Amino acid sequence: MNDPAKHYVNSSARERLIEHLFLADILRELWKRGIHDPEVLRSEVDNAGYDLVIGVGTIVRHIQLKSSVSTAKTAKQSVNVKLMEKPSGCVVWTELDENTIQIGPFRWFGSLPGNPLPSILDYPITKHTKGNKDGVKTERPNLRDLAKGKFEVVKTMSQLVEKLFG
Repeated sequence: MNDPAKHYVNSSARERLIEHLFLADILRELWKRGIHDPEVLRSEVDNAGYDLVIGVGTIVRHIQLKSSVSTAKTAKQSVNVKLMEKPSGCVVWTELDENTIQIGPFRWFGSLPGNPLPSILDYPITKHTKGNKDGVKTERPNLRDLAKGKFEVVKTMSQLVEKLFG
C-alpha cells in the first residue's frame, strides 16, 4: 500500500528505521573493508547538532542524519551550528525509497576526515514552521538552512564511507 501520509504521520518511527538502515549499511561496508571494531554512539538528546557518533581508528565522526523520501521535493535541511564545534562534524542526507525501503543515494556536507564542518554561519537562519500567537514565524538562532545544492551527491554507501573515514 502506497500511502504517502505514513511518512509524516509516523515520522519518529521512520526516523529510527532510517537510522538503523544507515548504521547497518555502514557497518556492513566497514566489515567488508576489514574494519571490525568501529565505535557507535547515539545522541540521547537532540540539541548538540548530531544524531550519531561513529569512530573508526582515530577518526571520530559526529553525524547529523537527515532524510527524505526519494519522491519528496525537499529543497533544504536545517543544520545545527553546534555541529561546527565537533572535530569531524558532517551532515548526511539520505533518500528513502518508499517502495523498497532502501536508502541512498546520499547527500553529503562536510570536510575531509579529521577536519571540522565548514562554517554554516552565513547561511539563512532557520525559522519555526508554525507561527506564534501573532502568526510570526520566529527565528531559530542555532539552526541554519542549507539548500540541496550545497550538498554533494554521493551515490553509494562505499563512496560515503570513503568520505566519512578515508
